Amino acid sequence: MSRAQEISKQNPDLAYALNADPCGHCLIINNVNFCLESRLTARTGSDIDCEKLQRRFRLLHFTVEVKCDLMAKQMVQALVELARRDHSGLDCCVVVVLSHGCQASHRQFPGAVYGTDGCLVSIEKIVNIFNGASCPSLGGKPKLFFIQACGGEQKDHGFEVACASPEDRTSGSDPESDAVLFQEGPGPFDQPDAVSSLPTPSDIFVSYSTFPGFVSWRDTRRGSWYVETLDGVFEQWAHSEDLQTLLLRVANAVSQKGIYKQIPGCFNFLRKKLFFKM
Repeated sequence: MSRAQEISKQNPDLAYALNADPCGHCLIINNVNFCLESRLTARTGSDIDCEKLQRRFRLLHFTVEVKCDLMAKQMVQALVELARRDHSGLDCCVVVVLSHGCQASHRQFPGAVYGTDGCLVSIEKIVNIFNGASCPSLGGKPKLFFIQACGGEQKDHGFEVACASPEDRTSGSDPESDAVLFQEGPGPFDQPDAVSSLPTPSDIFVSYSTFPGFVSWRDTRRGSWYVETLDGVFEQWAHSEDLQTLLLRVANAVSQKGIYKQIPGCFNFLRKKLFFKM
């Protein structure tokens, strides 16, 4: 019996039940090539991230769908289509976005990501497509978002602490960033969501590859620091640790990489512990 099954059996109010097989859908949006008018560079190395995450979430019993090089409207359309599916027989849903990103005005979730046409989709718009009011068949079930994109253009030189081990420094080719200039968020906000038996934004977990306002680094040969670390941590620890603990491991490992620094973080509105199905 896995750790998750033990906790769920002893106290079902403490951990989400991920018993369905597959336990849910996973959509990966992988934007690599951008139109010339966008003035955004190709995100070399992102295909490596995509392959790793596709394999990882299949091993975690998700049905994985990959969509590549989507314009902003196509991104929203793909997300809406996923949210409109019947998730009543499933226990979870995962959305991964790999793209360029930037700071954006927001009320709830910071940041925005670019479509291949250079138009923005805010993170809060992505998340709210799946909230309790917009996607009732996922009500009360965990909805996980993993965002590999810059939160801004600031490059963090860090501060001095006891010397880190040499292998923590990135070797080989110079890493690239997924940063783009700050832009104001899109148009007026939607009307408030309808009241439900649970808070509308409950059961949502958004993992960012970097702190808002800062660059997120990507190696052209190995993929992004965040995804490479996430995949390795999940491989080693997902059988025994909950999602929040896993992401603490990711944050600690990524924070020790490179000359420029990076620290992943999250917005956590889960009500229970989440252990992946193994």
